[in-house]
Amino acid sequence: MRGARHIILVDGDLKRRAAISHFLGGHGIHVEPFETVVELSGHQPRQGLIMVNDLDGTIPALTAQLVQSGSWLPIVAFSENPAPRRIVDAILGGAIDYLAWPFDAAELTETLEYAEERAQNVGNAKLREAMARNRIERLTPRERDVLVGIAAGHSNRTIADNLAISPRTVEIHRANMLHKIGATHTSEAIRIAIEASLAGEPQPLD
Repeated sequence: MRGARHIILVDGDLKRRAAISHFLGGHGIHVEPFETVVELSGHQPRQGLIMVNDLDGTIPALTAQLVQSGSWLPIVAFSENPAPRRIVDAILGGAIDYLAWPFDAAELTETLEYAEERAQNVGNAKLREAMARNRIERLTPRERDVLVGIAAGHSNRTIADNLAISPRTVEIHRANMLHKIGATHTSEAIRIAIEASLAGEPQPLD
């Protein structure tokens, strides 16, 4: 198998974790098993690929942990009989690919090789996006609305008209927004909005 040779496995089910480790080991892959994302946080691996059992909240927690560590590793989620909606949510949450357990050897090979290639191309971009989204989450809904307006190129007056508030209120929200996301000027705030895929969202009206 030419793909990733080192896998960090996160799965709370002991029997399945052992079975997956045995399966991967049989394909010449070194496996480092962990029971939970919390357990993994004490190790902060800098290389390899993370295979994580897709339980509710696991991928967001893992993404947040990678953001805090400042390094991005490709994430492949898995579960038994995954529903299409669950797969979509995992990919949107940061996973590069999704596997159904028990694994098919050919599919596993293809997935690992794809993840290895994607890690080289999108790793830093994924990290920037996750960090930007982490900053955006600090904002109140109104501060976020103001940032969306700024990223769309609107003036304070236009943003105020769209949100049915005064330009002075926009200025206050703007100053608070810049402080919360750690931006020293407007262009930096716009960059953060773009990296978080916030730019282009419709600006809501009151």
